[in-house]
Order: sequence, then C-alpha cells, then structure tokens
Amino acid sequence: MILLFRRLAATWTVTVPILAVAVLALAWGRTIPLVVVVIAALFLAVSVLAAVHHAEVIAHRVGEPFGSLVLAVAVTVIEVALIISLTASGGPAASSLARDTVFAAVMLTCNGIVGLSLLVAALRRRVAVFNAEGTGAALATVATLSTLSLVLPTFTTSSPGPAFAPAQLAFAALASIALYGLFVLTQTVRHRDYFLPVETDEDGGEAAEHASPPSTRATVASLALLLSALVAVVGLAKVESPAIETAVSAAGLPQSAVGVVIALLVLLPETLAAVRAARRARVQVSMNLAFGSAMASIGLTIPTIAVASLWMKGPLLLGLGPTHIVLLGITVVVATLTVMPGRAHLLQACVHLTLCAAFLLLAASP
Repeated sequence: MILLFRRLAATWTVTVPILAVAVLALAWGRTIPLVVVVIAALFLAVSVLAAVHHAEVIAHRVGEPFGSLVLAVAVTVIEVALIISLTASGGPAASSLARDTVFAAVMLTCNGIVGLSLLVAALRRRVAVFNAEGTGAALATVATLSTLSLVLPTFTTSSPGPAFAPAQLAFAALASIALYGLFVLTQTVRHRDYFLPVETDEDGGEAAEHASPPSTRATVASLALLLSALVAVVGLAKVESPAIETAVSAAGLPQSAVGVVIALLVLLPETLAAVRAARRARVQVSMNLAFGSAMASIGLTIPTIAVASLWMKGPLLLGLGPTHIVLLGITVVVATLTVMPGRAHLLQACVHLTLCAAFLLLAASP
C-alpha cells in the first residue's frame, strides 16, 4: 500500500506541472468562463504543491541548510510573480499589494508557521529544541528588513503618503538584497552549523534523513519540473487575478485581503513542510523555513517591485498603518523571547498562533 501511494505521488507531481502549462496555454489572453476559472484555480493550487515537492527533492539532494533555502526561494519566486502579475493588472488600486502581501507573509511565517511548528513539537515531545544562534540571526535580519521596508515609509516626509522617495526606495531595495545575500552566505558557508538541526535522543527524529538521496538524474528532472510548475503558477495567477479581486470585493473584504490570499496560497505547502519537520523533532528546519521565507519575501520582493515600479503607473505604497505596526512590533518582541532560550513550549506556540489569528481577523475586519 505504501509503495502504491509513493507511485501515485510520483505520478501526479510529474503530470500536474505539464497539464498546468497546457491549461495556461489554453486560457492565456482569453476571456474564460467560470468552469475554466475553477479548473485553472485547481491547477494553480496543485501546481504550488508540486513545485514545493520538487523543491523538497532537490533539498534532500543538497542537504541542510541548503534544503530550507531552496524551499524558501522557490516559494518566494511564486510570491513575487503573483505580486507582479496582480499589480500590473490591478492599476492604481493595486498600489499597496506588494506591502500587503509581504506583511502578510511576515506575519504568517513568524507567527503561523512558527506557532504551528512549536505546537506540533511541544505536543509530541513537551519541549521544542532548536539552535538559538542561527534562529536569532534570522529573526534579527527579518526584523531589520521589515522595519526598513514596511515601517520607515510611513514616517518619511520626502514623498506624500506611506511611500518612499526614489532615492529612499533604491536604498531600501539595495539594503534588502544585500542583507539577504549576506544572510545566505552566513547560513550556507561561514556559520552553517548554526542552522543545522539540534541532535536529540527522541525516537524517529532522524529517520527521514536516513533515506537515500535522489540520483543526479532524478534531481535534474525535479529541477525541470519545478521550473515548469513555477511557470504554470505565474501564468495561472495572471489568469485568475480578476476572479480573486472580484471574490474579495464580493465578500465585502478590504482590498488588502488580496495580499493575504496570495500569502496564504504560496505559504501553505511550506507550512506543511515545516510541520512535517517539527513532527520529526527537527524544529530547526521549521525555523529555517519560517524565517527564511519571511526574509526572502522581503529581500527579493522589495528589489523586484522597486525595479518594476519604473514602468508601472501609480505610487508604490509600502508603509504600514498604525495597527499593523503594532502587530509587527509585538511579533518581533514575542519572537525574540521565544528564540533566545533555544527551547520553547506549548504556551509560546499558542501565543504565536494567537497573534496570527489576530492578524487574520484584522485583515478581514480592519
């Protein structure tokens, strides 16, 4: 039975990206009926899962912490593509989409993914153990990038509204990509041991790591299928963008909810990967995924959207409002207290999940 499930998994992860590209070719540039919209949405969702599956195959080949990096970058490429697609087609109404999506990604990763991972680990082993040095460095980088890109624009005076002046935006973009690049160098070269899972004596903690890594041929195939899945996600997001915005408006939700929908969509597979790692007592991998994804979301999205703003019409609104600044501030404080000891328990998990629930509530009802 297990062999059958593995064969089915291998089959759908190969066929879905190919079929999704075919659906994209048929729907691109056309006004499509509701049935096709639903089909495209299903292929979009499953393509995200397929993309992360193939990223996991590549990750297993290259090992940690490179594996977490591959997953984070793959998810962020999807996110950036969705932001660009929806911003380009949304006009002035989408001027705050990048801010809303990046902030949603930060809140969902630093509270949602971290909270769920700690909850699963604490329920199974009472205490979740991870490396405070590596996780603390990741959190510090996320906090700095969030402040530079999302908080400062609210208080600058060179440009009207919560937006950067051109020189300020250029600095924020360069600082974001530089800090992210430096973090990747630290994570993968200079201090790689800070980001490796903490060894425990719990049964089953390392079982999954004893599986043989995929062959070079399988890794190359997964790389090709990963690229195909990403192309499908980008294109189908463009096809689905009118339906997403219409659904948000019909539900009476604010325009900022579009960014939350995007973040929920692209982070769902990574959330599953983080929870699976926590179940195997590899909480450090979960932390790498959570904070690495938040960091990549800012470090790659802000420079990309800064370049795209050169030809996009309308202002680029990046500054957060008072409510969101308060949520970001308490998230940084709580995450710092969680990370410092290198150990967390059930209460800390529930605190993070409560902050995530508060963010989702305020996104639907500001």
